[in-house]
Amino acid sequence: MPPRMVLLRHGATEWSVSGQHTGRTDLPLLAEGRRDAERAGELLRRHGLSDFGQVLTSPLRRASDTCALAGFEGDPDPDLMEWDYGAYEGATTDEIQESQPGWTLWDDGVPEGEQIADVARRADRVIERARGCETGDTLCVAHGHFLRVLGARWLGMPPICGRLLLLGPGAVCVLGWERGWPAIEAWNMAPGERAGVPEP
Repeated sequence: MPPRMVLLRHGATEWSVSGQHTGRTDLPLLAEGRRDAERAGELLRRHGLSDFGQVLTSPLRRASDTCALAGFEGDPDPDLMEWDYGAYEGATTDEIQESQPGWTLWDDGVPEGEQIADVARRADRVIERARGCETGDTLCVAHGHFLRVLGARWLGMPPICGRLLLLGPGAVCVLGWERGWPAIEAWNMAPGERAGVPEP
């Protein structure tokens, strides 16, 4: 079987809880986020997902700390950084829509930040690196919007289809294969009741 990708979204931060767009602001995990990371590591091991050919992490500390707390040593990869939200960094969707009614990240993008095509190019590079790993599956620890784009691109879909792939803090996903075709084996797995996914 070709190598798979296992995705882990970082645990909760102050801004993920408040709904603020957190691109390049390097926030720490909350205590809740640290527990998210530890539980994600337990979830991975419970599902036999602990022996990886490579472990990659965003260099931002909410991701790199999640990686370590989950029990893995990751190599920093700047391609795994979150979408650069530019002028909308730190703003909530409601705040943005006060001046831009109907705004969505997926349809309208951000001023002074990355376009969705830029994010997709980074995701494609990560996917190429994972598919080329000859020593096994790849664990990627990164951020919500970026990982949603990566999920869409794994399937060969336009990056805007990432809007269909919800992903909670500390959630785990498995991107694999069905008869040679890229497929989603599991999406948004989380222990307990978070993200609407029951305990396995």
